[in-house]
Amino acid sequence: MCRILLTSLRPKQFLSTLLTTSRRSWQPFRYLCAIPTERGPIGLPDNYFITTPIFYVNAAPHIGHLYTAVLADTVSRWYKVLGVPVTFTTGTDEHGLKIQQAAAASGIDPRVFCDDVSQKYVDLFRRADISCTDFIRTTEDRHTKAVEHFWNTLHQKGYIYSGSYEGWYSVADEAFLSENQVKDATNSEGKSVKVSVESGHPVEWTKEDNYMFRLSEFGPRLTEWLDKKVIRPSNMEGRIRKSIKEGLTDLSVSRQCERLQWGIPVPGDNTQTIYVWLDALVNYLTVSGYPDNMSTWPASCHVVGKDILLFHAIYWPAFLMAADLPLPKNILCHSHWLANNEKMSKSKGNVIDPITRMQKYTSDGLRYFLLRMGVPGSDGNYNDLKVMYCLNSELSNTFGNLLNRCVGEALNPEQVFPQLDTELLNSHSCLADRELLEKLYKLPDIVDRHYREFSIYKGLDSIMEQLRDTNLYMEACRPWDLTGITALQTNRSNIMYVVMENLRVCGILLQPVAPNISSRLLTKLGISEHERGWMDLTPQNTKRDLGPEKRNLFRRITKYNDGYVFSSPRLINRNSL
Repeated sequence: MCRILLTSLRPKQFLSTLLTTSRRSWQPFRYLCAIPTERGPIGLPDNYFITTPIFYVNAAPHIGHLYTAVLADTVSRWYKVLGVPVTFTTGTDEHGLKIQQAAAASGIDPRVFCDDVSQKYVDLFRRADISCTDFIRTTEDRHTKAVEHFWNTLHQKGYIYSGSYEGWYSVADEAFLSENQVKDATNSEGKSVKVSVESGHPVEWTKEDNYMFRLSEFGPRLTEWLDKKVIRPSNMEGRIRKSIKEGLTDLSVSRQCERLQWGIPVPGDNTQTIYVWLDALVNYLTVSGYPDNMSTWPASCHVVGKDILLFHAIYWPAFLMAADLPLPKNILCHSHWLANNEKMSKSKGNVIDPITRMQKYTSDGLRYFLLRMGVPGSDGNYNDLKVMYCLNSELSNTFGNLLNRCVGEALNPEQVFPQLDTELLNSHSCLADRELLEKLYKLPDIVDRHYREFSIYKGLDSIMEQLRDTNLYMEACRPWDLTGITALQTNRSNIMYVVMENLRVCGILLQPVAPNISSRLLTKLGISEHERGWMDLTPQNTKRDLGPEKRNLFRRITKYNDGYVFSSPRLINRNSL
């Protein structure tokens, strides 16, 4: 039997090979019987509750904030494809000394300041198709109620006591720091200062009477929790274990009102304001209905940046343990995005604005790039030329051009998604058809594993590999040459089926990452909205009329600077840029 591997196919040789092998004896391949017609992913939860952190409103959102939201949104959308009810929350953190100072510097009321910046996040997430089910603001009454109840619970259980704090405090990070968390540095004026080891932000020595939380009691229980591999990826948990091993000290959980007025007062003591991180972390309980109805708790996954992992992997679980509440099941911690291999900062003027980038690349384009090139365990590098190459190569060429070939009237005058002739496939088809289909129907399980392990980039790599193989297959088969002979025309119909079936399955798998592009693709292929879930990733063999969609899936980008234009005529010569 002829065995042709897709990686060895040469387009000019394929047709002659196909005709030669058709004269030989074929071993039947009962593909529709060999591939299961029902499938179900393993270990699905009854519901899935995923969160982003609530974003601090001291400044407008940047590309890193969007990456966090897109990561969470993609996981959320995938569970919806799997048929699992999803709760997905995000929001803004609006209390604290930094907000109080920023509002004062702007000469406006803190609430007005927060309203303005919070709305920028709402607008960004709407434009980026972030499908959250709840957007929480810490200035809402429901949150104040939850924080007050949580504080009273910790106080009644003896985990909060009156005390005093003397040590380092970072206003920029809203964090109390121990001696081993600060270091000497020189500021822009040449003066010697103390800064946070983690963030590099300046710290100040603080001494005040306030309320303390007995964090020092929770080291062993936190270590036991970490042993369950809750932090993903695993390379992120080392510094958390190090902090616990060095010894945890009790944590100040309030500030004097004379220093901090913009926050939630301590219940029963209007001279103190609740520490902003205790306030902020309780948002995850607020959105779950605490304290009245917590049907979605515990969280399935908190998605956070590495700069706030300490608060989510030490403070937060310790607070929950003290309140006798279940702990989150996973924390997905991602690294940061650099701009042209440099850390983004206002002083350098290199902060990437996601709104302008979506105007250039579309929301799906920017989402795709961030997820394709973003690896949670290591810092990503944002570069506009890199974005252009990625999107042109994969969304425009590999994905978009393949669809254009299938639906063009020259090759598909009937404008249909053809039905597969299984008799022809079993008796007069090259093995390449079968190999490609076999590989295709293994793809959903591979992508499901990567998506649920939060390795979105690996899932996308598998999808693009399948689409590249499909492009090779079509180039090798050259269906545009199969005309004039009935048998060849029938074979052309089967070739078209194989290609369009690959597009259909890959389109369903790409929905969480590029929802608009995937929707246009599936609509064009005649796939209704109720046929785009996990159970639809099995072989489909119904002749369908194509949809009326005429737009390209993704138009080629021919310039990446401020004078960019969209076009689609020819490949870009990289050496000319």
